[in-house]
Amino acid sequence: MGIKERCAKVIDWFEKNMSRAETELCYTDPFQLLIAVVLAAQCTDKRVNLITPTLFNAFPTPEILASSNEDVIYEYIKSISYPKNKSKFLLAMAKMLVASYAGQVPSNIKELMKLPGVGRKTANVVASIAFGIPAIAVDTHVFRVSNRIGLTNHTQTPIQTEYVLTKHIPKKLWTKAHHWLILHGRYICIARKPHCYNCGLKEFCDYFSKNMKGENI
Repeated sequence: MGIKERCAKVIDWFEKNMSRAETELCYTDPFQLLIAVVLAAQCTDKRVNLITPTLFNAFPTPEILASSNEDVIYEYIKSISYPKNKSKFLLAMAKMLVASYAGQVPSNIKELMKLPGVGRKTANVVASIAFGIPAIAVDTHVFRVSNRIGLTNHTQTPIQTEYVLTKHIPKKLWTKAHHWLILHGRYICIARKPHCYNCGLKEFCDYFSKNMKGENI
């Protein structure tokens, strides 16, 4: 089965079985979403959601966050992964938003990537979710699931994966597809031992065909 045909079948399955797919991060505006996505790097959304309410309450605007310091910010986020680095990123990011963007989160992906701590994945997430700009952000789940199913022909890097996915998935579905693949990877196609027995995509899955077909699952 080729990539084009497999993509069509996977999209059809998701449309029928996961018609609503969205981020699990809690936020109320682009600034909060930007912070949450930065914090979620190598950390679970569940953990991030536990600490962001008090963080957002203490720093509701880029101006207030920019006037703080790394040690203060650290106390709010110390329970997540890499809190020292992320404290530095958040402070520098807030200062740049104030100095270069009048305290507003830019919607342009290239502008977003200029912010400290913001790579292509984060920029794509913020642009697509907060501003409705079509994009497929490739995180570890999207990368793993896409390659396992066979949607990307075993690409080696996130940027290669993004290129192939955007080539074969209709643009109007890019943002939704991002969430489909993340949620599937988070709860079904997990890293160490995918739940193939509970996966509705196994009929179209390259990994299942090569490694699991014929097993009693």
